[in-house]
Amino acid sequence: MHKGIGFWLAKRRLRDPEKRAVIFGDEVLTYRQLADAADRVAAVLAARGIGSGDAVAYIGENSPQFLQVMFGTAQLGAVFVPVNTRLAPPEMRHVLVDSQAKALVLDAEFLDRAMPGVEAGRIAHVIVTGAGLPEHPGLARLIAEASSGHTPVDVELDHPAAIIYTSGTTGRPKGAVLSHGNLTWVALNCIVDYDVVSSDVSLMISPLFHVASLGMGALPVVLKGATLVLEKGFEPGRALAQIQRHGVTMLSGVPTTYQMMADHPDWASTDLSTLRKLTCGGSAVPTRILNAYEERGLSFSQGYGMTETSPGATSLSPTMTREKQGSVGLPHFFTDVRVTDEHGQPVPPGTVGEIEVAGPNVFLGYHGLPEATAAAFTEDGWFRSGDLGYLDDDGYLYIADRLKDMIISGGENIYPAEVENLISDIEGISGVAVVGVPDDRWGEVPWAVVTLKEGAEVDTELVRSRLDGLVARYKLPKNVVVVEDLPRTASGKIRKADLRARFTDG
Repeated sequence: MHKGIGFWLAKRRLRDPEKRAVIFGDEVLTYRQLADAADRVAAVLAARGIGSGDAVAYIGENSPQFLQVMFGTAQLGAVFVPVNTRLAPPEMRHVLVDSQAKALVLDAEFLDRAMPGVEAGRIAHVIVTGAGLPEHPGLARLIAEASSGHTPVDVELDHPAAIIYTSGTTGRPKGAVLSHGNLTWVALNCIVDYDVVSSDVSLMISPLFHVASLGMGALPVVLKGATLVLEKGFEPGRALAQIQRHGVTMLSGVPTTYQMMADHPDWASTDLSTLRKLTCGGSAVPTRILNAYEERGLSFSQGYGMTETSPGATSLSPTMTREKQGSVGLPHFFTDVRVTDEHGQPVPPGTVGEIEVAGPNVFLGYHGLPEATAAAFTEDGWFRSGDLGYLDDDGYLYIADRLKDMIISGGENIYPAEVENLISDIEGISGVAVVGVPDDRWGEVPWAVVTLKEGAEVDTELVRSRLDGLVARYKLPKNVVVVEDLPRTASGKIRKADLRARFTDG
């Protein structure tokens, strides 16, 4: 019995064989075609010895192949590992080695960046999307030549389906293991709370390798039998054109993407009459964006979550956007949220404490890290988010602060420790703190605040050049500020809240 996401396309092929499943440029795939291709991907992988529990990594932009490989991998009971295409070679190496991937499917343009990981890890098979290269077979040809048969596999909802890497406070990304049940329940949460229907046409402008785009964007649409319009990358004018061209009803993004669309010259002339659902994550939607969209008769669903919750934990209905402005909403339908004190006891409404999440969408644990997994859960099984917040009298959640000091820049998560570790190795730097500073376009951007050894000279360009190629470019500090001393607590911990306040106020 296959109870995981791998059987979804076979079910859709029976129910809606000729319905449009994916639109990608001028390419249109029906559910029959998408399911047939996923079957053949499963056969291709099985012929290469990929089976239950094996990891298959994928590095590529949004395309039908992403979905074909994901669902084909799931059919085998294997584990899908989507890799952020913006990672630098050392970061990709860590993901490919740590996940113990046995096969890698990738767009040719990422091959050079991936090779250090291929050479250092357990990857036995490298497949390139499209036509392929002389040294690596092309996925398109393999699919065309493959049969659709493979040995049936028993898959339960609690079996691993994906490993999605999330940066940690120590600076070393951890692989969050999401089960088939996690991905199923987060899709159901979205169907219920965002009212996804089979007639929806959803435009995907965010990368599918992000857990939000995958778990709350693509999967609910496929489960419901609606249509996905995939964009390889985000360009605001093209996104507006696609909405009008395809009669898009659903759109997911981050504040930055919504702002760029509203600022585009085509904004006023684009027909947005089919749009009825806008979801926004990453950070709260600024008032100026709310105003711009409300002038066009559009409101947002906002929310809160993290990779470990697949990722949705709460959602704020468009009807409550103004009444509960600043809130991230109520717990998703099949999810529970509580706020606790330092002893793990629930606190009264209005009291700030740590946000904890429970439900079938909460991950299995961190890949290969039993101690980190144990530390992430309370004794009674709630996931400890590490974020501070409070519930109001109506049960709506408000975020008060981030214990982890995470920076969210254009929807990308940046954990300061990762960047700080690299900056501290630069000659002449005696101390460093990386903090998020508000930015009109990206929401916030990382700044490095440093102290120097006597006689040393360090500037922004030096720091950026030393880090370039070691981390994704969105993690590079946009500014480097030299100070005499970093503010510290009595125990010596840097007071980042003080730094954020100082540079936010100018």
